[in-house]
Amino acid sequence: MSKYTPVLSASMAAALALPLSFAIAQEAPPGTGDASARPAGSRLDRVEIIGKQPYDNDLRRRAQVAKQIYGREEIDKYGDTNVAEVLKRLPGVSMQGNAPRMRGLGSGYTLLLVNGDPAPPGFALDQLDPAQVERIEITKGATADQSAQAVAGAINIILKEAPKVSQRDLRVGLGYNAERPTLSGTFTFGEKWDDKSLSLPLSVFEWRGLGQAVTERQQSGIDGQPSQSIQSNDSSYQGHGFNLGPRLSWKISDDQSLTWQSFLHYGQWQSRNTVASQFISGSPSLEDNSESAGSWQSARSNVQWVNHLSAASRLELKGGLQESKGTFDTQTFRLGNPQRRTVGDSGEVGLTQAGNYTRLLNDVHSLTTGWDLEWRQRDEKRDVTELGVPQLVDFEGQPFSARIARQALFVQDEWEITKQWSTYLGLRGERIQTTSQGLAAAVSNTSTVVTPMWHLNYKFDPAGRDMVRASITRSYKAAGLGQLVARPSLSSLFTDTTQPNTELSPDRTGNANLLPELAAGLDMAYEKYLPSGGIISVGFFFRDVKNLVRTVTTLQSVSWASVPRWVAQPTNFSHARTGGLELEIKGRAGELMPSLFEARTPLNLRSSLNLYQSSVDALPGPNNRLVGQQPWSGNVGFDYRFTAMPLNTGATLAVTPGYTTQQSDTLSVEQSRSRSIDVFAQWFFSRTVSGRISANNLMPLDTQTQNLAADSFSSTLSRGRSSFNASLEIKL
Repeated sequence: MSKYTPVLSASMAAALALPLSFAIAQEAPPGTGDASARPAGSRLDRVEIIGKQPYDNDLRRRAQVAKQIYGREEIDKYGDTNVAEVLKRLPGVSMQGNAPRMRGLGSGYTLLLVNGDPAPPGFALDQLDPAQVERIEITKGATADQSAQAVAGAINIILKEAPKVSQRDLRVGLGYNAERPTLSGTFTFGEKWDDKSLSLPLSVFEWRGLGQAVTERQQSGIDGQPSQSIQSNDSSYQGHGFNLGPRLSWKISDDQSLTWQSFLHYGQWQSRNTVASQFISGSPSLEDNSESAGSWQSARSNVQWVNHLSAASRLELKGGLQESKGTFDTQTFRLGNPQRRTVGDSGEVGLTQAGNYTRLLNDVHSLTTGWDLEWRQRDEKRDVTELGVPQLVDFEGQPFSARIARQALFVQDEWEITKQWSTYLGLRGERIQTTSQGLAAAVSNTSTVVTPMWHLNYKFDPAGRDMVRASITRSYKAAGLGQLVARPSLSSLFTDTTQPNTELSPDRTGNANLLPELAAGLDMAYEKYLPSGGIISVGFFFRDVKNLVRTVTTLQSVSWASVPRWVAQPTNFSHARTGGLELEIKGRAGELMPSLFEARTPLNLRSSLNLYQSSVDALPGPNNRLVGQQPWSGNVGFDYRFTAMPLNTGATLAVTPGYTTQQSDTLSVEQSRSRSIDVFAQWFFSRTVSGRISANNLMPLDTQTQNLAADSFSSTLSRGRSSFNASLEIKL
């Protein structure tokens, strides 16, 4: 197994270290003026001058395109230890593993951005501390200045900026999910020296969990005859890591500024899976006990230069360098003896460069044109052995590399037609070329998409308390690297390539000829902004998707087996449509329900309801929906601030129903309902010290997933678990 220490390459280390060392070299003694001029024994107390920032809803109301904005109050509310926990409570957002989903669509349909740029490979939301985030912006329609790979919308994670005053913030936390408590902590150092300011947040974390599931299978066994079995599965997992996100800002002059920001991430993980098997009939193929371990590290460093050329023009240039590495080692055991081992490592380097020029025309047009360039190189190797014998020697154990090049040009015009009418017009052309190289000849895939966008806003009055938004956009979803690479992976239940497998346990491979999915979209929404800062929003969306990609399982004669095998392979399957209604209400209880609550009652209410519908032309109804899209989702919650004591508390309930998805003519998936209850309480001991306790997924439900084929099925029942956290926050 390849080993990586948490040390960056020389080039990346230099990119991270030079700006930071420059900032430290500028440091002066605390305070202002000559330290020697102060009387002995005197000290300067910390003084904070905090300007009132616009409410999140004010930023939302003034935006040229429809978006939801969530600031520090919403991010900090539940004392979450990672951003993934924050996202899952936001209206219309859910998490699938570590990937966010919007509007019930799969993870690839949602664009994830960091400071307005596509998130780098290896960026993990479940390992990013919320204390490092300034706000989260959720955009429903694509915009020209960002990637158009946003069929469902985009989630933009805005990291904290360098402070305008000295900052020393500490948060320490204790969590529990299984076996023993886990520790986490974040320390943020911030300082300002004349025209320079530095923010240096450091987060350390660990996690530990336990999963319990029962799987029942009825399918062909290792002898090809019908079999039935039940397996109980206990899995434990743990890990630890840290991340560092320094940011340095330099105001060169009144017209020019330079910003450097980096993000360094490192961690290690381990897991163990133990199964207990019950043979009911036949000779079933079953999972083995297994142990896995691995590590990851990633780093990204970006520089941004802004020059206000005149009162009406602005030039922005950006450049970035990124690097990531990862390892994994999985060993299975049968009757206590080593059986199958998979060892691999990967590394990726990338460069980005972007820029834009903005010109104000006639005081009503803000015209911007720009470009985005990205280049990435990925190298990986994977070795698979069975009882010490190499498997798939034509594919495994061989070096593999892939190169991705992306170029984009865009132009947009933000036009304030009148005090009540405004519009946004954009056009973006994007080209992505992927080249992969293994033992065989190189395989290339090139996709080029031109995406026009139009957003229109109408305010019923110039103040914009009530407004209607509408947009017509084109967006797309490009195939991922794993979908394009035609390197097979054997079914974990049927590794003997001289024997057949089953439709529910197929081998997997990619498809180098995939075309991007193209989506024409319509969005409309009515937004009513309440005087106290609340909002009532009713929206509608529709997407018409061409070249829909779906994984299709077929029986094939393949080069890696001597008998026909069932193979799951992505393909441009069909044409699809999806649409839905989105309702969001939040505000003070006295304003939303004046007959039940007094106006000054310190109670805030919030709720959302999302209704979804979709259909795939190539499949019969009624369950021919897009993969993973539930019929509806909803959440309700409240926050209450006690007046007799310095205590805030609140809770959120999120619910989705059970549903069935027709995957193909012969395969369907049934998913049971889910429910999540989260609660928190925060006590303010002083202006600078507070404590918080929270619980996620209280009274958890067990969830069940069933995969059904013509003559076989598998069913997995997973046990739900709660997690608990306590934290102490200190402003030093």
